[in-house]
Amino acid sequence: MAGGAAPPGPELLAFARFRESSERPLPYGYGPRSLRELRQREFGRLAGTVYLDHAGATLFPQSQLTSFTNDLMENVYGNPHSQNISSKLTHETVEHVRYRILAHFHTSSEDYSVIFTAGSTAALKLVAEAFPWVSPGPECSGSRFCYLTDSHTSVVGMRKVTTAMNVTSIPVRPEDMRLAERRAAAASDPDCQLPHLFCYPAQSNFSGTRYPLSWIGEVKAGRMCPVSVPGKWFVLLDAASYVSTSPLDLSVHQADFVPLSFYKLFGFPTGLGALLVNNRVAPLLRKTYFGGGTAAAYLAGEDFYIPRSSVAERFEDGTISFLDVIALKHGFDALERLTGGMENIKQHTFTLAQYTYTALSALRYPDGAPVVRIYSDSEFSSPEEQGPIINFNVLDHSGNIIGYSQVDKMASLYNIHVRTGCFCNTGACQRHLGISDEMVKKHLQAGHVCGDDVDLIDGQPTGSVRISFGYMSTVEDAQAFLRFIIAMQLHQSDGQPLPQTMPAEAGAPSESEAQDAIPAIMDGCSSSPQEDAPIASGVCSDLPSTVGAADLHSPLPMTTGTQHTPLERAAGVLDGGLGPYVITNLYLYPIKSCAAFEVTTWPLGNQGLLYDRSWMVVNHNGVCLSQKQEPRLCLIQPFIDLQQKVMVLKAKGMEPIEVPLEEDGEQAQIYQSKVCADRVNTYNCGEKISSWLSRFFGRPCQLIKQSSKFQRSAKKQGKDQPAGTTASLSLVNEAQYLLINRSSVLELQQQLNASDENGKEELFPMKDLISRFRANIITNGTRAFEEEKWDEISIGSLRFQVSGPCHRCQMICIDQQTGQRNQNVFQKLSERRERKVNFGVYLMHMSLDLSSPRFLSVGSQTIWNLPQTCNCSKRS
Repeated sequence: MAGGAAPPGPELLAFARFRESSERPLPYGYGPRSLRELRQREFGRLAGTVYLDHAGATLFPQSQLTSFTNDLMENVYGNPHSQNISSKLTHETVEHVRYRILAHFHTSSEDYSVIFTAGSTAALKLVAEAFPWVSPGPECSGSRFCYLTDSHTSVVGMRKVTTAMNVTSIPVRPEDMRLAERRAAAASDPDCQLPHLFCYPAQSNFSGTRYPLSWIGEVKAGRMCPVSVPGKWFVLLDAASYVSTSPLDLSVHQADFVPLSFYKLFGFPTGLGALLVNNRVAPLLRKTYFGGGTAAAYLAGEDFYIPRSSVAERFEDGTISFLDVIALKHGFDALERLTGGMENIKQHTFTLAQYTYTALSALRYPDGAPVVRIYSDSEFSSPEEQGPIINFNVLDHSGNIIGYSQVDKMASLYNIHVRTGCFCNTGACQRHLGISDEMVKKHLQAGHVCGDDVDLIDGQPTGSVRISFGYMSTVEDAQAFLRFIIAMQLHQSDGQPLPQTMPAEAGAPSESEAQDAIPAIMDGCSSSPQEDAPIASGVCSDLPSTVGAADLHSPLPMTTGTQHTPLERAAGVLDGGLGPYVITNLYLYPIKSCAAFEVTTWPLGNQGLLYDRSWMVVNHNGVCLSQKQEPRLCLIQPFIDLQQKVMVLKAKGMEPIEVPLEEDGEQAQIYQSKVCADRVNTYNCGEKISSWLSRFFGRPCQLIKQSSKFQRSAKKQGKDQPAGTTASLSLVNEAQYLLINRSSVLELQQQLNASDENGKEELFPMKDLISRFRANIITNGTRAFEEEKWDEISIGSLRFQVSGPCHRCQMICIDQQTGQRNQNVFQKLSERRERKVNFGVYLMHMSLDLSSPRFLSVGSQTIWNLPQTCNCSKRS
């Protein structure tokens, strides 16, 4: 759809018209070479992706990595603490990089020293520990540590160090500092040299607000004080966010301490930062611990230690990450070569931010209500006051906030990468969202912690959505994001991949790229505890309840077409009608995210259905793959033959392959893997199946199985479970079973099919829609979403506890028969469930006795109970 007709609905502000209407020039790009060509050459991996989290981490260009790799291949770099030729080369190269860093900030080694750290957080910790704090005494009020409330967690965390020294910490609100600008500083004793430290960010990582760099000189000179106390003020300028897109001139704004992280500038290397220390302040810093390379001399037998004279050598404990430091040289080269310098980046990124802010602010519902609420201290009129960050929440028609987690999930459907939460800046989050201290504590008691997806509590937001631009961002990125907001809220989505560009706008990914692009994630853990995939129609033959597991045999079907169970035909439930209170379908998913295996009777194990989620596919790094990264997992169909004790895998274009159901206890080598933050012991299923999977996916993959000797415990304590014991889980994300109600599916189906304007065909057949939710148990006979009120359910002689609703993620948008996405499923469910996107409930065993075989069967009667406190009448 790229380059095609724009979707109907609100007209998107034309970028050219926006630039023409501006009172000031709005630079875009970097001279005669097109930004489109830059993206294709240096950032080809972004094809089909809209990356808008540059404040989190920007991206490295290909030429930077190539140049650095060539450098390492052509030179021998040894430990810089040695004296041989390779070590001296390293030392000289590192020193050259120090000069390059200082030059980048318009200063020199005469005024500043560069101390390499593990990042800006480590730099802040170093200042907190080495600053010459003075504790209060009988004749001294002691030092003060003041920090702007709009500060990163790592700045606020410095107060734990000062508290240990009995030094008072004082949070200062931005409005109080702005008032201090307008009033004269309180009279103080000019001879008092009691040291105080004031920390503030050059740019808020929450809202992009840029605080005046003039505060540095004003505070140091005593003309503007965070608090009125006698003494000498020092200033720490947190520059980590600011310098990623703007120049910083330390010859003019001479902060005493400047922490920064280089991945914010270059994208690579990560885990490397620096503390720039004003040389006039350096002699005051006090050091306790000393590590390798920092000592001029010391004795092991007595307390004798003489530090090196160089500030950097004194504070860089141990061997620095010298190869990463060398990589910085190539980062500076690439940045200068591609953009012409930080001033150009500043102007380019601000133009994009101002355009997006203007267009976003103008979006209105038909009644005139705004679509978003933007959290900002500026009107995006000047890059001196505002950085390329936009923080907002999306509103519904009634003005209620839609939780950031739901916005994030919808954005993922369009391969748009944003950041959500409070961004390690609770102070700014509280101020802009109106969250009181008491509310923060209440949210914690309700289970919300920083970084989770609990986005609304009692209808109030716990965080927001942030987009941010980098030097390689384009207007097509901005417009793709704006169209996403329009499609999501103004209902212009037609279920197709979101167009990346307007007509006459160049440089967007093609339609095929947009369809093929897969969102990147940090791990294989889905928000939906049971991932979603298609149904392999291998129906287990009907079995008597007395048959043993070893006697079960599931014939491998010759076809994979949609089949209906005898119960479905007899009960007439294909249309989703209420029907009898019974199980209509049973599915297990032997391999996480691969196709379902449908059965009519199946044995239970202590972890759920026997062999359900016992295997998973991992990449070359051992990370679990899900359909989020690799939708084609749903095309692999597993069939279990209990009699032959094998699992057969089938996939189009591949010869079937067998995998033993159990490991060879003597030969299996145990590996540790991770599933949803849980450590699990697994073993590799061998090179043969690894090669099969690698050929199918076109990249290295392996199949691993949870060790039968390892028990993974559920986090929730089950009802009627003996104290000190927990339920056992396979490789599922959260619970042993997932149950869905056919009536709930029917209601969603009716909503989805109603969107077919032609009305010629059923867009979402019942069987296909059920397959998206990857449930183990499908029931019939109750009204839509009535299952969420249950407390317990009995199936035959078996009892299960309902442990809560299943919170769905974007994986339900994947068509399990083809691996293609359709965004409507998530969006319609979100609308129906008032943005909660819950579907199905989790079940856990209650007092399961496996001393004799236990089975679940299609046709079994279900009896459910409501909680004791519910006044609703029970049904049986």
